[in-house]
Amino acid sequence: MSANTNPTTLELTEVETTLRQLLLDVASYIDASPVPEPVDSEVKLPDELAKTKIELRFTGGWVRDKLLGVGSHDIDVAINKMTGYQFGLKMKEYLETPGNSDKYELSSESDDEKAAWNRKGREVAKGFYKIEANPEKSKHLETVTTKILGLDIDLVNLRKETYSEDSRNPQMEFGTPEEDALRRDATVNAMFYNLRTSLVEDFTGQGFKDMQLKIIRTPLEPYQTFKDDPLRVLRLIRFASRLNYTIHPETEKAMENKDIKEALKLKISRERVGIEMEKTLKGPDPHMALGLVDRLGLYETIFTDPTKENAGSPELSYFKPAYDCVLQILGLMGGEDNLSVIPSTLLRDSEEKYLAWISAVLIPWADAPTPDPPKPTAKPLYVAQQVAREGIKAPNKVCDVIAASIRYSEEIRTLKDQCVTQIRYPHRKEASEDATARDTLGMAIRRWGPTWRSQVLFSLLYEVALGSIPKSTIISSYATFLTHLTKLEILDAYAFKPLLTGTELAKALSTRPGPWMKDALDVVMAWQLLHPDITDPSSAIKAVEAQREGSSAKEEPKPKANKSELPARLTTHFLSLTIRPLFASSQNHRHPHLTPAGRKAAIPKSHPPHSFTENHPEPWKDPREAYALDLLRWVLRSVDAKGVEANWGLLVPPILRLLDDLDTAWKATGCELLTLLLQATPPPLLARTGLGNVFEESLMPLLTYLPPLTSEPEAIVLLDRVYPALLTLVDVMYPATTTLTTKTTKMNTPSPPTSNTRTRDREKFLDALFRHGILSPLSHTSASASTQHVRTTSLILSHLLPLLSALGVQSVKHLQHLTPLLSSILSEPLGPAYPPLLLAAAKAMQSVVLNAWPRVGAHRGEVLRGVCVCWVRLGEEGEGKRAREEGLGLDGVRRELRGVVEMLGVVLKSVEGVDFKSEVGVLVGADERLGGLFEGGVDGEV
Repeated sequence: MSANTNPTTLELTEVETTLRQLLLDVASYIDASPVPEPVDSEVKLPDELAKTKIELRFTGGWVRDKLLGVGSHDIDVAINKMTGYQFGLKMKEYLETPGNSDKYELSSESDDEKAAWNRKGREVAKGFYKIEANPEKSKHLETVTTKILGLDIDLVNLRKETYSEDSRNPQMEFGTPEEDALRRDATVNAMFYNLRTSLVEDFTGQGFKDMQLKIIRTPLEPYQTFKDDPLRVLRLIRFASRLNYTIHPETEKAMENKDIKEALKLKISRERVGIEMEKTLKGPDPHMALGLVDRLGLYETIFTDPTKENAGSPELSYFKPAYDCVLQILGLMGGEDNLSVIPSTLLRDSEEKYLAWISAVLIPWADAPTPDPPKPTAKPLYVAQQVAREGIKAPNKVCDVIAASIRYSEEIRTLKDQCVTQIRYPHRKEASEDATARDTLGMAIRRWGPTWRSQVLFSLLYEVALGSIPKSTIISSYATFLTHLTKLEILDAYAFKPLLTGTELAKALSTRPGPWMKDALDVVMAWQLLHPDITDPSSAIKAVEAQREGSSAKEEPKPKANKSELPARLTTHFLSLTIRPLFASSQNHRHPHLTPAGRKAAIPKSHPPHSFTENHPEPWKDPREAYALDLLRWVLRSVDAKGVEANWGLLVPPILRLLDDLDTAWKATGCELLTLLLQATPPPLLARTGLGNVFEESLMPLLTYLPPLTSEPEAIVLLDRVYPALLTLVDVMYPATTTLTTKTTKMNTPSPPTSNTRTRDREKFLDALFRHGILSPLSHTSASASTQHVRTTSLILSHLLPLLSALGVQSVKHLQHLTPLLSSILSEPLGPAYPPLLLAAAKAMQSVVLNAWPRVGAHRGEVLRGVCVCWVRLGEEGEGKRAREEGLGLDGVRRELRGVVEMLGVVLKSVEGVDFKSEVGVLVGADERLGGLFEGGVDGEV
């Protein structure tokens, strides 16, 4: 635009030309109407306008942008004698007349166009939306909006404002073009384009001039202009930053007036303030706009929470350094130095740039004390978050970014500093986790979420605003941090897909899905981040399913070593964060014989026996928490000796808690888990902690849980778990074939016992177990074996075999008590009614002969008594119905009885003075039914 000549008209686009013609045709249609339509408006039409023709003008910003050569899709249409609502209804009527819409090639809007258009008002007719006036919030004008030919159209009447003495709100009246122009916010926005004459009209006389001088000023006296509508203060700031114009000194002086600020703060709706600030911060020069806000002292007027009277005060000294820093970072975009990684990573698009300016705006509130949440379980509502929500009515997405930025700010700064320090000083040892590791940083990004870039920028701006470290140092550290993240290829870690689903992980762990899965999947994801080359889910599943050899008697042996560290990660996680909280919340949760480190505590001899009370339910007994014991079982089956030692203090307490429970079912579970633990426990660890005796004291009393005081089903379950636990315990406390070798690393670590001492202690333990766990229970249950406790007796006999194997030749000392018991069971008159008992007794007798062979000859009479009587009774019983129902049959018992005789024959063959063949002949001669028993075993050849 020339400085000496003003343009008289504008060059319209094809679409604008079509729109102009449509509006003129609608105006002619209205003028030709024979009878005026009744109107629904509070604005009274003056008599002098009633007889004039409709005159239309494009107004305001569209004219300004046209003069500047800038395209615009928003057009305000001013009408001389009708409200926008009235004109819109007539235009709709005109377009619905057959053939009219075809003249302008109008097509129905697509769903996408409708969804994209932000309709702010109520629909008064299809495609027409009415925005009501609200004088209390300085929204004096009723408008109608619509969308035509892809353009957003606002229909409004020319108006003037008059004030009465008893009201601060103006009365809206139809006005002349001159009156309408003078009441506008700026001269450059007060020019019109007359659709009928196609001429540009500058009724203020200042519009063209101020555009040439690049000045923003109000058409009328600025104080009154802002008093009428304080939002104009923000509009002028927006226009100045958008156009790079200078605000006129007189206008600027009124903008910083205290009364105007107060009116802007209280009178204007926060939605309108938010719209202006959003447009400003998304404009071409937000830095200039924030500089004006800062210089005019408008920060606390705009960026405050109006719902809180005492919300505190912002730290205004943070404001300028923050928005200056955003401009500086944007200036690094496209640079060749390493600092360009900051904008290229954190400010990739217009949305992230907008969030950067929002962050700069709210930095002054970053240190404001966080008020108490409305509910104890609710998340804290940070002051900066509330200022965004209530002060400028930012959408929830923006508010959430601000909340996350403050929530994770300290974590981000700490992790960044640790990472940069380790990068710069790689040989320095760090006590904490590796802050440069891919899993550490990747999981942090996943924790921060998709908006982590904006959160990191917020932390950068905050550090710069604090001013405690030179800005260049801060920016350099963030560049190093982001460069490292880029190198690790984890910028999008928040969106990485886990290799395993929760269901797959639960299946691999042999438990049900539950609340534990989310955190456990994070552990899997950390492992996945550390091994980006692993992309096959089966690799993770196999790593989780792998168990150490011998961890489960019912399963096939697994590989001895699990090369993946995933199980170790899951073990630490489950023990610390899933299992421990449940047991730690139990009443009297610490065992009196256990220190927090998992060692044996010093207990006075006068200390009463330990017992937990059951006054309230324990959390781990809740069926909803059943997964905890499944996970503990998985841990114990997977962990190796190194893992046991590392997690000893977390593994022992829950097991002892189970053993001390009053319920036999929980005790049985404790025995099972203790067996798994001991299978992986290195003997030196048990010696150092001194817990072997504690385990023994917990297990031995369980051998007395016998019927009828304990129901037989409960007793069977418990005893079936106690015996393996005790035998495993003795193997760890007193290894039979290996020598305890351990390096004494602490002053209080006991020296390993000598081999002879260990052997004696082992023998003593096994003897006690034999007396209290076999002889005493058998004496108790076998007395009633013919009645209801045969299953308990069978179970005890089944566990006698491994105990005899452990005792070996030392079992001879128990022959005088054991052989009569076994013979009595075999010779029980009603024994054939329950073949499993006889089968167990026969196998037990075989184990006696096998292990106590040096002295078994002296007790051969007792052995033969039980075997022979049982054989005869089996012949009398035959294959009974009950035997078939048990699925074992009596033939199996006969086979095992022959095995006893055959083994006895082998043993006695080497005993001097014993003629086993002759003794057998005497027996067979006395009862020929015994002939089948001794076939093949008389000569001592098996």
